[in-house]
Amino acid sequence: MNDFAGMEDLLSDFLMEAGDMLSDVDSKLMGLEKNPNNGGLLNEIFRGFHTIKGGAGFLNAGELVTLCHLTENLFDKLRNNELTLSAELMDVIFAATAEVRRMFGNLQQSQQPAAAPDEIIAALQSALEGKTVALHASVPATPAPGADAEKAPLPAIPADQVDWDALYKALTGSDIVETVGAKRDPEEIRQAINEEESTKKAFGRRASDVPGATVGRRSGDVPPAEAKETTIRVDTDRLDQVLNLSGEIGLTKNRLTHLRSDLLQGRSDAELLRELDQAVTQLDMLVVNLQNAVMKTRMQPIGRLFKKYPRLARDLARSLGKEVELVLSGEETEMDKTMIEDLNDPLVHLVRNAVDHGVETVAERRAAGKPEKSSVELSARQEGDHILITIADDGKGMRPEVIRNKAIEKGLITNEVANTLDEAQCLELIFLPGFSTKEEISAVSWRGVGMDVVKTNIQKLNGNIQIQSEPGRGTTIAISLPLTLAILPVLVLRLGDQSFAVPLSMVREILPVTQEGLQQVSGKATMVVRGEVLPVLPLTQLIGWGSNEHSEVGVLMQFGSNSFILTADGFVGHEDVVIKSLDTFRPKGVAGVTMSSEGDIVLILDIKELLSDVRGN
Repeated sequence: MNDFAGMEDLLSDFLMEAGDMLSDVDSKLMGLEKNPNNGGLLNEIFRGFHTIKGGAGFLNAGELVTLCHLTENLFDKLRNNELTLSAELMDVIFAATAEVRRMFGNLQQSQQPAAAPDEIIAALQSALEGKTVALHASVPATPAPGADAEKAPLPAIPADQVDWDALYKALTGSDIVETVGAKRDPEEIRQAINEEESTKKAFGRRASDVPGATVGRRSGDVPPAEAKETTIRVDTDRLDQVLNLSGEIGLTKNRLTHLRSDLLQGRSDAELLRELDQAVTQLDMLVVNLQNAVMKTRMQPIGRLFKKYPRLARDLARSLGKEVELVLSGEETEMDKTMIEDLNDPLVHLVRNAVDHGVETVAERRAAGKPEKSSVELSARQEGDHILITIADDGKGMRPEVIRNKAIEKGLITNEVANTLDEAQCLELIFLPGFSTKEEISAVSWRGVGMDVVKTNIQKLNGNIQIQSEPGRGTTIAISLPLTLAILPVLVLRLGDQSFAVPLSMVREILPVTQEGLQQVSGKATMVVRGEVLPVLPLTQLIGWGSNEHSEVGVLMQFGSNSFILTADGFVGHEDVVIKSLDTFRPKGVAGVTMSSEGDIVLILDIKELLSDVRGN
């Protein structure tokens, strides 16, 4: 069995890459729908289904093989001009692809997939006979993989019963015999697979090192609990850069060790001090460069997330009788992989909202003098040390007064509060828990999931979300996120001998605080900054240390659409810190800890959480 270790790795690779294969097929299907006569796309989609079918056969997934075989034959007829692609046929193809994705979700959880619905199989068979069977458009669901699947375990496949030649060809496009000759020695086959350049390009990593790989598991084994993927693809050039910088840091360390030895031996001349200063400066530059290079290994193009949504928007629009095109831009923009994963649910909800609530039906758009096809644009771009993601539609927009009245009707705000809100603040009311303008709950509107959940998830990523809307013209939602959560620019404040850090993204400016500059309004301290009256919150009060009347510095903070002045004894300065989370014990209002340059522990404050406590009181 050990001779086939490389083969089992290849099977694991196949399962781990299934999601990318299917996403690529989905993306090409969206392009094919716009350009049905594109022979190149037809060939590529055909090859995609052929590859998936081949892998499914080795996993004993008969139902998946059947579905892929029918779909593959359908594309064979399309590319040979034996069939014509129609809107109804595209619905059948998209439905089949959704079932393929569902089945692979089952396989990744060591479950044998249940058969595709009879309606889809019958529609495929009819299409192959030249007949068209229209499938009823349904609201696309996003269940957990395998939620509706048959719970039979995926049987282990003995290595000596696997057709490794066929598997190799399915994955690489070439025959093993071309590389190693007619002899089928297991070790030679394994070596050929490991050395084949096309395999390296196709997969880029070995899935056998990925926690949760399921291929070859005995039927009695317990499958691991579902967890986030802990691996990442890294370009070898970026790893080479990390290695080179590590080497240079080692050389600089040796230089510092030599200079330290000279100092301990009593040498303290100006030349030694100059060399020491140069070495420390060099080390500082190298550490910064290494830190940036390591961060780049965590960065992934956001397009890997974006490419999931055109299919989602297309299916949802069809189920609602709307014509919608989702336009993507900025897919090459990179951000931290862990943030991309956590961003998926909020973006799914916003895309669905834009299609369901934002854009009008064809009849409504025609009556308003708009093009019948609506446009929703999902874009990303880097602005400084932040990523800006926008979801913009050209739909009916939102009326601030309607939102305000709905919030009053649902008891979310009082009439007195409502009368103080401007138009921008009225739009922000959609982020309140329990807010909805729909009278009836549908499968599309997602019961219990509102914009408040979207905002909460964005804030967990140290981001913020803003909304702009113009009645009759459309709505734009903008999300601003840091490039990474691993390193956070902070402003370090001082209370007595203790240091606290606040996110620099919330800091607008630093102001001196004097007793003469403070004013009491309704019993609360305020300051006037360029004609704007702002509340003053002592940091001591915010963290529960009582009051402090001797604050010397004020920090003008921006939280959402609100501004306030945070006062402290002084400030230490600005630093880029590495956040250490407090997994076992996290005091309320503390996002994490870091270490100061003097070696002291610095608490990183969660300003949003602290402010919620103040408002609650």
